[in-house]
Amino acid sequence: RGLQQDIPRAIELWTEAARLGDLDAHCKLGFLYFEGKCLEQDVARAVRHWQHAAAQGHPESRFMLGCHEYQNGNHALAVQHWMISAKMGHEVSLNDIKEMFMKAHATKAQYADALKDYQTALEET
Repeated sequence: RGLQQDIPRAIELWTEAARLGDLDAHCKLGFLYFEGKCLEQDVARAVRHWQHAAAQGHPESRFMLGCHEYQNGNHALAVQHWMISAKMGHEVSLNDIKEMFMKAHATKAQYADALKDYQTALEET
């Protein structure tokens, strides 16, 4: 029920919003290109969208870069991305760093730093 979805129109609007600098739009387009469900799959393009938004402080895009690196087996780089997004208050990133610590892919110090930075981010909001 609800409104009819117009996916092509939504993609058109997100593309325009991204062109105008909207970081959420970059993140959404990155996800669509990565998944290849509504658009032809283009992982490199997805990563470029996430990199653009992450470089300007978008925590979800930084998180997605970490997920991409994790899937490629680059655990150390994944942890680095997640530490940055945890510092911006992204809870899922913090949880993923904890999981990486449990699997010995992150150090106790990294997890402790991420937890401290995450808590600081929450206090600042």
